[in-house]
Amino acid sequence: MRKPELAAAIAERADLSKDKASQVLNVILDEITGSVSDGNDVSLIGFGTFTVRERASRTGKNPQTGESLTIPASKTVAFKPGKGLKDAVAK
Repeated sequence: MRKPELAAAIAERADLSKDKASQVLNVILDEITGSVSDGNDVSLIGFGTFTVRERASRTGKNPQTGESLTIPASKTVAFKPGKGLKDAVAK
């Protein structure tokens, strides 16, 4: 399912127009993105939690030359599914 399909499903279930549902979806995604980019966790009970994880710097190899190089430390987003989502997938 892609974003327009998700907005259409929200519109149907919430009795909204497709434009309004798309606007609501965009605001939700913007808020999640903004909160996680500020370093805050976002927990949606029953669905899951978005967190920022830090990766330490490490040594890697250039696949073309075999030369060693240092991969710098970075941040990434992790998602841990909640019980409700896990149970729904396990059915």
